[in-house]
Amino acid sequence: MLKLNFEKSPNGLIPAIVQDHRSNTVLMLAYVNCQAWEETLKTGKAHFWSRSRNQLWLKGESSGNVQFIKDILIDCDEDTIIYKVEQVGNAACHKGYFSCFFRKEEHGDLVTIANRVFDPKDVYK
Repeated sequence: MLKLNFEKSPNGLIPAIVQDHRSNTVLMLAYVNCQAWEETLKTGKAHFWSRSRNQLWLKGESSGNVQFIKDILIDCDEDTIIYKVEQVGNAACHKGYFSCFFRKEEHGDLVTIANRVFDPKDVYK
């Protein structure tokens, strides 16, 4: 099995950029440890390490917005990955947007540039 360079980070986490495999839209950034990496390879579904909950996290486990892996790109240092995914469900963002990058900086302010596709209160109970 391909080994990534988890030792390079003091906490054993490497960044995972997640993109829609058709449009290349960046959906989110999350972190992967060795366990999440192995589960992703085994199941074909995006797994991450939740830093806030300090546990393995299957994307879409509670929301139903699962990410099926189509391709995985690995950088030259083997310490950053890109998951090209098929986003099943309405959104990648837990705030109800298709992408976590739904805002942009404009003259020192954050401006929302996308429409919310679901209300998080209805999904995360």
